[in-house]
Amino acid sequence: MSLFRKQWTPREADEWTVHDFVASVLAMASYVLVAVGVAGALLLRLWGFVALGAGIICIILMYLVIDPKLKAMSEAFAKRQRQYLDDIDKTTRWER
Repeated sequence: MSLFRKQWTPREADEWTVHDFVASVLAMASYVLVAVGVAGALLLRLWGFVALGAGIICIILMYLVIDPKLKAMSEAFAKRQRQYLDDIDKTTRWER
């Protein structure tokens, strides 16, 4: 299974996989690296710019890993919500 998998079914996307773990580790790393990187960059330190660059790379990788999974779940939720709203509209409509 590829870490950058593009196609997910809603059922597969709802399960916990290694993708979720990798995305959470990348999220923690990006928060720390961006915070430290901004502080270092404001002090014009080389390590600050390196940390900021590494943080940006972590953000991009996190997006590539978890976004297809989130899109699959979001599409399934939108479909269920649309069906629910249609059902509510049918039951509350005043028809003669």
